[in-house]
Amino acid sequence: MIKLISTITLSVSAFFVSAQTVDLCVPENFDFDPTLLAPDKQIKVSSDAAQMIQNRSALFNGNVSITSPTSMINADVAQIDNNGKQVIASGDVLYRDSALEVESQGVELNSDLKLLQMQDTEYQFKETSGRGSANLLSLSGEQGLRLEHVTFTTCPKGGEDWKMAASEIIIGKDSPFGEAYNTKFYLGGVPVFWLPYFAFPVTAERQSGLLFPNIGSSSSTGAEYEQPVYWNIAPNYDATVAPRFMTNRGVQLKTEFRYLFQQNQGELQLEYLPEDTDTTSNDERYFYRYLHQGKISKNWNLNVDFSGISDDNYIVDLGSDYYNRADTHLYRQAGLSYYSSNLDFSIQFRDFDVVGDHPDVYRALPEMKLNYDTDLGEYLEFNLASEAAYFENKLDSKPNAFRVHIEPSLSIPYQRAWGELLAEVSVLQTYYEQELSPVTPVAQLEENVSRTIGQGRLYGSLIFENEDLVLDNQFMLTIEPKAQYLYTSFEEQDNIGLYDTTPLLTTFNNLFRGQEFTGLDRINDNNQFTLGATARLVDQQNREKLVLSIGQIFYLEDSKLISSVRENNRSALAAEFDWQVNQRWFLHSDIQVATQTQKVERSSFATEYRIDDDKLIQMNHRFIRDLSGEKINQFGVSASWPINESWHWVGRWYRDAELSRTTESFAGIQYESCCWAVRVTYQRNLSNRFDDGGLRTTDEFDSGIALQFVIKGIGSRKSNSDMLEQGMFGYRQPYVLN
Repeated sequence: MIKLISTITLSVSAFFVSAQTVDLCVPENFDFDPTLLAPDKQIKVSSDAAQMIQNRSALFNGNVSITSPTSMINADVAQIDNNGKQVIASGDVLYRDSALEVESQGVELNSDLKLLQMQDTEYQFKETSGRGSANLLSLSGEQGLRLEHVTFTTCPKGGEDWKMAASEIIIGKDSPFGEAYNTKFYLGGVPVFWLPYFAFPVTAERQSGLLFPNIGSSSSTGAEYEQPVYWNIAPNYDATVAPRFMTNRGVQLKTEFRYLFQQNQGELQLEYLPEDTDTTSNDERYFYRYLHQGKISKNWNLNVDFSGISDDNYIVDLGSDYYNRADTHLYRQAGLSYYSSNLDFSIQFRDFDVVGDHPDVYRALPEMKLNYDTDLGEYLEFNLASEAAYFENKLDSKPNAFRVHIEPSLSIPYQRAWGELLAEVSVLQTYYEQELSPVTPVAQLEENVSRTIGQGRLYGSLIFENEDLVLDNQFMLTIEPKAQYLYTSFEEQDNIGLYDTTPLLTTFNNLFRGQEFTGLDRINDNNQFTLGATARLVDQQNREKLVLSIGQIFYLEDSKLISSVRENNRSALAAEFDWQVNQRWFLHSDIQVATQTQKVERSSFATEYRIDDDKLIQMNHRFIRDLSGEKINQFGVSASWPINESWHWVGRWYRDAELSRTTESFAGIQYESCCWAVRVTYQRNLSNRFDDGGLRTTDEFDSGIALQFVIKGIGSRKSNSDMLEQGMFGYRQPYVLN
């Protein structure tokens, strides 16, 4: 009897409780005192009256209580026969254990047959709000669990917004699956879905089956329905196949395969639309992506990120879970790296799938880097940075090139709690072999170039701490001034092409890098001082609450490098500001002000009021005076807030003040009860489509509506703020302090 009662708890609980991955209603509580259970391997029976029959049977009447080491049964009448091997209880039977309560009109237990049956049951789980009924609950030690005419819901009594009802549910012995027959799903008492048969998991392990569908509509795809199917191939392999039906474009197949090993993991995504009925030629369209991260040995790592699409407008028209509609390049790279205490080595193959009519970028096929550092004494360090790369371009008008760079340096670092001092000298030696052709437009390029540049740097920073706490003795104030002198010799570099080099933004962190370009193709000459300071407010738990940084470069000489002609003897003034006003208010801002015109060149601002993931309001602004000949002046508002206990709304709005138009608007509303939820979202934004010439359109808009339905208890639910992550801009926290 003890074994059978334990088994029924595990089986029934596994069916319904294993799917509980979300917060549900507060379950109805029932009394269960584990201290009243019987000792191990014992069964206690008590009643108002008892009658023994020939020492083989016993009849108990009135307030019958049968207690085992794991559960308790209460009944009006109980009969125990065959020396306790058969028990029959009737009349308002109540079964209870630590997880489950079952009300029944009759219980029959036969230990010889290993069979337990309960008639006309009403069950309730203690830890969740799952509950239901079954005309017959039969548990066999040989065949497993069988439920006839069973229902299940996570809604409270009297408020069954949804429920499922099946004519029969069977959970075989030691089977990870249950089987349901003739199942109907009800919403508000109305049947909305019927399945003649379906299988479901009865353990916490991942199991194959249908996932919740995605339903929506947009001007690009029309009405669409996507039905994901999950396949649990093995404990470390799985796959998801999702047919997507679109009225405007046809049927698309989306697939994802994932694997996981002790030291390696990866995933492969394939999307294929054989005929796009919205195009004049019914084009086939596809997307693929392979991602791998893993260790080959203790020190060696292998990484792969490879993507591709059939055409420029694929992401714009069909969307993507991995790329944004504004992206212009899809990664294609593979790399092998080695790490040790003194030596780092990596080899990377970097390629791109270029989207739109952008200048074709250079591929690094391959790019190798080796860094070595060691101590030459107590205060002297040696570092060797080296690189070898072959750059390839598909355009005949651009040369391919092989580049080797070696950069030895000696430094004297001195670090203490009060600050840091650093003296460093370096030699930057670079050699180029450029494959020129008659169509190369830059006539001054040379096939072989050797460039040698010397550099010296002195850097120092101090940390001043106020011994007295400020602002009502709550915070410690630190001020950290820093200064750098940098000298870099000059060598003309117009005979070198641009392979991985672009100008850097004048941010506070970039002020102390000493270079105005990324990459190695342009190294500007320097004779300059950089001054800056950072102020911090730190609370008594050593958490930063406010950080303000400001700095500027002062040029002692004009740059001789043609690519780095400066119009003033000072750089733009760069500042950054982060402030956690309190537990709910956050502010972030950065700004660059040109010293010659005293005008703001770049700025961004974000402020957020946040109570939790579902209650937040964020305002932000972005300004760039000149970005490829265009001015950027955009303002945005994002919000997520409950209307009442059941209704919740989110919204986002971005406006381009320069063009006087809204670039994106997004709104979503959700109704949520304790046992189900429904979401409706609407979005209108710039389509960013490419025309036949590969240029983005700037006047076409795309709009769409989406519907998401969640039955709690048999699905999962994210917080409301995840709706804000959709769209062009999406939601991002303004900053993160430590």
